[in-house]
Amino acid sequence: MSNSRSNSRRNKNEEPGLPSDLVDRVVKIKRCAAVVKGGRRFSFAAMVVVGNGNGQVGWGYGKANEVPPSVQKATKQASRSMINVPLVEGSIPHQVWGHFGAAKVVLIPAGAGTGIIAGQAVRAVCEACGIHDILTKSYGTNNPVTLVKATLDAMSKLRTREQIAALRGIEPEELIEA
Repeated sequence: MSNSRSNSRRNKNEEPGLPSDLVDRVVKIKRCAAVVKGGRRFSFAAMVVVGNGNGQVGWGYGKANEVPPSVQKATKQASRSMINVPLVEGSIPHQVWGHFGAAKVVLIPAGAGTGIIAGQAVRAVCEACGIHDILTKSYGTNNPVTLVKATLDAMSKLRTREQIAALRGIEPEELIEA
């Protein structure tokens, strides 16, 4: 005996209010302790990267007294702060640097079949965005929160050949000759 209501219900693991095509990756979970009269009170902070695998990616940071609510808060914030990233054949259009605090990240386009050559935090952003072939290098800190922000700074600077031609007011073929 099956009814139509059971088919329309969401999966238990799906975040309510989020589109089903978004993938989320938990980058970091931090535990914080506050010393109070009766002992220690623990709280948790989660850093989450969300993307649709087709050129959109965002990050979120949520804090709560338990891990699941902090991940839900971060996922909700990440879905609201998404940026568009231009992709060219599964990679990025050109080399770009991103900075945030002490973190510096360089993203280099790679040929088909290379894969994602990156550390954990940068890899999470690239996979959520839908990039399949890329070379990366990070300088400065190894803090995952600042690395994610530096990576998204770099991705926000990416432009395709057509976008640059439109900004200059010329045809894309004229860019090659210039």
